[in-house]
Amino acid sequence: MKKVGIVGIGFMGMIHYLAYQRMQSAEVVAINTRNQKRLAGDWRDIQGNFGPAGEMMDLSGIATYADFEEIIKDDSVEVIDLCLPPNLHPEFTIQALEAGKDVIVEKPIALTSADADRMLEAAEQCGQKLLVAHVLPFFPEFQFAYQAAKEGTYGKPVGGLFQRTIADPTWLKDFYDPKTVGGPLVDLHIHDAHFIRLLWGMPKSVRTIGRMKNEVVASFQTQFCFEEDWVVSASGGVIPQQGRPFAHGFELYFEKTTLIFHQSVWNQLEGGNGIPLTLLTEDGKAVRPELGDGDPVLSFVAELEEAMKALEPASEPSLLAGEVARDALLLCEMQTESAVKGVEVSH
Repeated sequence: MKKVGIVGIGFMGMIHYLAYQRMQSAEVVAINTRNQKRLAGDWRDIQGNFGPAGEMMDLSGIATYADFEEIIKDDSVEVIDLCLPPNLHPEFTIQALEAGKDVIVEKPIALTSADADRMLEAAEQCGQKLLVAHVLPFFPEFQFAYQAAKEGTYGKPVGGLFQRTIADPTWLKDFYDPKTVGGPLVDLHIHDAHFIRLLWGMPKSVRTIGRMKNEVVASFQTQFCFEEDWVVSASGGVIPQQGRPFAHGFELYFEKTTLIFHQSVWNQLEGGNGIPLTLLTEDGKAVRPELGDGDPVLSFVAELEEAMKALEPASEPSLLAGEVARDALLLCEMQTESAVKGVEVSH
């Protein structure tokens, strides 16, 4: 059983904590936050856009640290689970690696691919492992699609269309700051960029048109160009109306079938489900695969179980590999360059 220290107790830190409570392969032995109230177990002010709200937590038996340097000095901690804002990822990740800890860092790995490369280099030099918590492949609809592609259940995936949009998140003052949060591509679309990278590898080039805000792309459409004749595109970002809820989904085209999924907060509020994952068969039927009870925390359990397996000495390459997360960030950089310059950008 791996001994884990969580750094950063916000919404994602809380979700990771709840996921670890359901696991046999890992145990939270320490937490680190500068928030004294949360350090004492009062997490009632934590809220997110899915899953449970915060509550009073019984932290008895768990070491609590207000200082990051103290948690990485704790010899009982084998793995640092870093749930801090993305601009802090490189500095804190490298410190933890140099202290002899394996690191699971929340997505995005960093705000620039150059920083991501520094983190990967530090992991190699220190002989530690660096994983990036991209949870999307563990959500049931995306997990089903990934397994179908990996196993060739319906033939090869030959194309796809991905969408991910939100209303302007006015409550995030630094959302459009490329040095703090990174904007819609790095904060939001990177989920789909990572999934595209998993399914098809790195494209040879990208073509993006987009609407800019400050130095970042606010909304966009991108075509990912591969050597093969795959047709893969994505659209999304911020829609400048507060009535537009978060929505995401895909159409994924296999040689023998099509998978369709679309979900939005509006559908949930109105009691509907958008378009649940639907399989369109060769004989013209529409089949809805069984996906479980929909508890979102279970996706994080699956993600962190994957992380624990990947931390074993002779583990296989993981969905959470730092190199894949770096590539997803690089795709976002290429998309930004393409939108700004109005040209196709090659890898």
